[in-house]
Amino acid sequence: MIITPPTHCLTSDTLIAMLDDARQRTLELTQDLPITRHMGPKLSTVNPPQWEIGHVGFFHDHFVLHKLYGLPNYQIANAQALYDSMDVAHDKRWTLDLPSMDDTFNYLRTVRDAMVSQLPEGLTDSSTSYVWQLATFHEDMHGEAFAYTRQTLADPTPIIAPPIGGLASLNVGALDGEVFIPGGEHTLGADETVGFRFDNEKPTDTRAFDSFTIDITPVTNTAFARFVEAGGYENPSYWSSLGWAWRDAEALTAPRYWRRHDVGWQVRIFDRWQSLPPHAPVSHVSQHEALAYCKWAGRRLPTEIEWEVAASRQAVGHALSAYKTLYPWGNEPQDGSLANTDGYRLGCVDVAAYPDGDSALGCRQMLGNVWQWTSSLFEPYPGFSADLYAEYSEPWFADGRVVLRGGSWATRSRYLNNNTRNFFPPERNDIIAGFRTCAL
Repeated sequence: MIITPPTHCLTSDTLIAMLDDARQRTLELTQDLPITRHMGPKLSTVNPPQWEIGHVGFFHDHFVLHKLYGLPNYQIANAQALYDSMDVAHDKRWTLDLPSMDDTFNYLRTVRDAMVSQLPEGLTDSSTSYVWQLATFHEDMHGEAFAYTRQTLADPTPIIAPPIGGLASLNVGALDGEVFIPGGEHTLGADETVGFRFDNEKPTDTRAFDSFTIDITPVTNTAFARFVEAGGYENPSYWSSLGWAWRDAEALTAPRYWRRHDVGWQVRIFDRWQSLPPHAPVSHVSQHEALAYCKWAGRRLPTEIEWEVAASRQAVGHALSAYKTLYPWGNEPQDGSLANTDGYRLGCVDVAAYPDGDSALGCRQMLGNVWQWTSSLFEPYPGFSADLYAEYSEPWFADGRVVLRGGSWATRSRYLNNNTRNFFPPERNDIIAGFRTCAL
C-alpha cells in the first residue's frame, strides 16, 4: 500500500469525468498536428509531441496502475525506459525508438480503460482520490504546455470545444489604480481543509510582512509598449547583469511575439499576426523583462507572500482579517464567470474583465489570464516533505527558479487556487506569463 497525503474523497464518477475531460483537451491540442510536428523541431523549451503524449500516458500507468493498484507490468513494452522524464534526458527524447503516434494514442486509451476497470463504484478512499487527481492534474499541466508550445512553434489555433453556455464577449478595456494593504502576519500554503494540495504548498508557514501597495490589475500591453518605445530594450541600466546578458543573447528589442507594423504594434497569436490588444495583459515575457520594466517605471515585483495576501485576505478596519480565502472571490470554485481559465478563450482578455472575481482587497484577475512573476525564489516552506511524485518540486528548489502565481488562460481551474505555485527559470518567455507591480 502506497502512502499518500490525506485528500478529500471524491466519487469514482467525478474522477473519471475529470480524467476524460483532461484527455479530451490533450487530444484537441495534439491530434491535428501534421506528421512533421510529431517529433520536431528540437528545442530546449519543448518536447517532441510523440514523446510527451506517451509520457502523459506513462504517468497514469506508473502512479495509478503500478503504484496505486499494484499491477506488476506496464501497459506498453519498455514504458519506463521510454517515458520516465527523470531518467530520459531532454535531448535523448528525440532519439528514442518510440511507438508511432497512433500506437501512442492507443496506449493512452489502454491505460485509461485499465484505470477505470480498477475503480470501485461510489465514493473512493483518500489514496485513490489523491493519486487519480495527481495524474489528472499532471495531464492538465502538460495540456497547458501543449498550448504554449503551439504558440512557440506558430502552429494553427487549436479547436477547443466551447463550454456549456458559450462564451460572452469581454472586450471591456483597462482598469487603472492600486490598492494599499496594511502589514501583519500571513500563513502561506494550504492546510488540511484544502481538498488537494501539491507538496510545495505544504506545510503552512506563517510570516510577518510589511504594508505594501499593489496594482489592481496586471501590466497591460499599452503600458509595456511605453517601456519598449522609451528604449527599454536598448538601455542596460534598466536590466540586471543576467537580464541584460540574456536580452543580448536573444537579440530582443521587444517581447518575443511582437513586431512593429505600419499601423502599430502587432502580436503573433499562434500562427496569425494581429493588432496588439491594448488592454490585455502583456504576456510571454520573462522575469528579466518584468524586472526591467519595473526599474524603468520606478516599481517592483511583489513577493510571493504579498501576492498571496492581495489574493486571499480581507480588510477589517485598518487591519486584515485573521483568515484567508481559497480563491480571490471566496471559498467556492469558479463557474466560468470569475476568471479566464480552462483554455476555452485561447488567449488573454482585457484586464478589466471578470469584476465578480475580484479579491476582497480589490485586486482583479489574481487568477487566470496570465501567470504572474513574483520576486521570490522557488524554495520549500519550512518542514517540506516530498509527496508520492517526489520529482515534482524537490529537484528544483536549488535551481534558481522563480515563483509565479495565479494561473493563465490555459490553466485548468480544477487545481488552481490562491495557494498554487508555479516555478520557472527567470529567462523563460515562452510560458503564458505577465506580471503586476508594487510601489517601491
